[in-house]
Amino acid sequence: MRRHELNDDQFSKIEHLLPGRSGHVGVTAKDNRVFLNGVIWIFKTGAPWRDLPERYGHWKNVHRRFSRWSQSGIFDKIFRILTEDADMEFLMMDGSIVKAHQHAAGAKKK
Repeated sequence: MRRHELNDDQFSKIEHLLPGRSGHVGVTAKDNRVFLNGVIWIFKTGAPWRDLPERYGHWKNVHRRFSRWSQSGIFDKIFRILTEDADMEFLMMDGSIVKAHQHAAGAKKK
């Protein structure tokens, strides 16, 4: 498993929600997991869609599919399920790097 990809347990929790699954109305998609991993790669890296690695498919097709799923609310359902059992292993905040704006510290406004 690569760094920015869903593991088997995570994918098994959401695969029943995804369009294109067998038995679902419409075309059966063979690459739902690859597509989701591509979307996760984009959001974790902050890269533009055009920089999506080829292993996830052509960037324009992935973006088009992402837009359709977003508009239909599929990602809301996916995120709701995946956050129920969130892994807080990497959640950390260091107060030494957090800075408040000067007005938040009581500086006089001009």
